[in-house]
Amino acid sequence: MTGWAARIGLLVAGLVLLAACEPPGNTGPSMVPPPVVMPPDLPDPIAPLVRSQKSLDLERHYNRVQADLLAQGLLRTDGGGPDTPFAAHNLADNFVRIALFDEYVSRGGRLVAEQTESQLRRWDDPVRMHMTFGKTIPPLQRARDGGALKNYAARLRAASGHPVSVSSRANANFHVLMLHEDERSSYGPELRKLVPGIGDTAVRTIETMPRETFCLVFAFSRASDPSYTRAVAVIRGEHPDLLRLSCIHEELAQGLGLANDSPVARPSIFNDDEEFGLLTRHDELLLRMLYDRRLKTGMTAMTARPIMNVIARELTGGES
Repeated sequence: MTGWAARIGLLVAGLVLLAACEPPGNTGPSMVPPPVVMPPDLPDPIAPLVRSQKSLDLERHYNRVQADLLAQGLLRTDGGGPDTPFAAHNLADNFVRIALFDEYVSRGGRLVAEQTESQLRRWDDPVRMHMTFGKTIPPLQRARDGGALKNYAARLRAASGHPVSVSSRANANFHVLMLHEDERSSYGPELRKLVPGIGDTAVRTIETMPRETFCLVFAFSRASDPSYTRAVAVIRGEHPDLLRLSCIHEELAQGLGLANDSPVARPSIFNDDEEFGLLTRHDELLLRMLYDRRLKTGMTAMTARPIMNVIARELTGGES
């Protein structure tokens, strides 16, 4: 899944992180949970509002995408195992690339692919998440995704050691939007209500998501402080169950500060190869490192590296 990162001017002159999930090219501290068993499809008690043909076509497309990925043994939900060993130096190297580099920069109101060194960014305030559903999202899907958000917020809290919870819409500072194509493409006015000062580039990026982009997240901070204060994640309602859950896992973790991807990170969801669909044990350790108090918001890779090496050895039992 591809991570995008960009610095975009806001009315609050803040920092914007954008991370987006895309399919791979040409390929079709808590315990890691057991493999996920998705509940069976059941009829919804209330028929959803009418959706456009474009949205229905996208739903069929993403069902095929998920089936193709699963047929290739991808979108693993086991969190890693004996076939995916990693040591302290792997963990430290992956942390540098994922937490301290951006994959995209903003130029002329557009996002351009360019790896650039960044600084450590995370939340200082408690993270309060809320999931908003578009009017055409059926009740059964709302129940599944709302439950997934509640469970995942608890896991993020346990992994990072940082306060993460599910909150009311009015009190939330991390909004998770589950939208079908028709609603998302005209969601700009609502976005401006949820995130006052959101830039035109962010709104345009959300409203014009191409089919190849599965989901994305923006995280915002003030110009004088790299600590995040608000975030908004957008997930396509057309996705089948596992792809939606995969988007929830990656975008919310990236919105906590793990902004980039690395082709060598394994086992990890922060990798373009789609091998893992859900947060892994390796990724939990990255979150633990990110919110370790020995690291400070705003640190560069050079200043953080000696501390990261120590933390990585502690977390892996000293295996270098």
